Amino acid sequence: MPDPVFRSKLSTDIEAFIIQKRAAGYPYLTSGRILGYLDTMIAERFPESDTLSKDICDAWVNECSKLHQNTVLRRVTPVRQFGKYLAGTGKPAYIIPGGIPNKQIHYDAHIFTETELIAFFAAIDCCSKSPFAPYRCYVIPVIFRLLYTCGLRSSEARLLHVDDVDLATGKIFIRNTKGWEARIVYVSEEMRDLLCRYDCIIDHYLPGREAFFPNQRGDYYNKSTIDIWFHEFWDPLPEAAVTKGNKPRVHDFRHSYCVYRLNQWVKEKKDLNALYPYLSEFVGHSNFSDTDYYLTFTELFYPEFEARMRKINTAILPEVPHED
Repeated sequence: MPDPVFRSKLSTDIEAFIIQKRAAGYPYLTSGRILGYLDTMIAERFPESDTLSKDICDAWVNECSKLHQNTVLRRVTPVRQFGKYLAGTGKPAYIIPGGIPNKQIHYDAHIFTETELIAFFAAIDCCSKSPFAPYRCYVIPVIFRLLYTCGLRSSEARLLHVDDVDLATGKIFIRNTKGWEARIVYVSEEMRDLLCRYDCIIDHYLPGREAFFPNQRGDYYNKSTIDIWFHEFWDPLPEAAVTKGNKPRVHDFRHSYCVYRLNQWVKEKKDLNALYPYLSEFVGHSNFSDTDYYLTFTELFYPEFEARMRKINTAILPEVPHED
């Protein structure tokens, strides 16, 4: 996905800042696009400004304030970092205070039940063809299964290159990952077979394509498209109407994968201490504390876990016989 074209008087500094970030190992794709939006605003509303002024930052925060609070945070953070970069190079710059915006809203993950997963995948398998998006009927059933069966982030799946997917071995190279570390995952044999059949169909329409999941132009889908697809098929389901708490999101397929994987290991009496690092590495966590989050979702595998721990607990604290 090409970088935006910068055209304000701060364009050279913005480009240098992005280059520095990427040289440090950060993909800086989304943040780069956000700075592109900032550059456009500066070029249109502050065409003579060659410094990151308070007026520019206030206008940016005001423009973003119409969005969801979590989106505001994502829009403001790169601009704050850019201000710090400019100040570090000795140039005058206003740095947006840390308290803007307010604290990010926390979402509790939704762990899809087996019934919900069956209903959702049955729905997307009935995806019809569209003259405006000719490949979506092939992409949707595959990309959502890949998200769930490998615990991928949405961006990691939708930005896959054809060369990233080894159909012979089922090895997938994840380059567009959060943070800066690429990683390799392997899909199941069933998923590999599905990817092979999908690739054969798409290759017929778009031979020599770059995007593994191409849109109607042969380019990569954006994040909002994946979210729209999810709600298109999830929201009408009867299961969606009775869901409690936060509304499910695409990212919850990743959460569900991690919880179900832990659950499966418990049922199979695997050594969780030995396998835990592999799960953390597989899903691309930079530290174990990120993976620890899923241990809080013990409701699904608590009965099995409790049964395994009962003997140990009894040995440590044996029951005291009740005497009259």
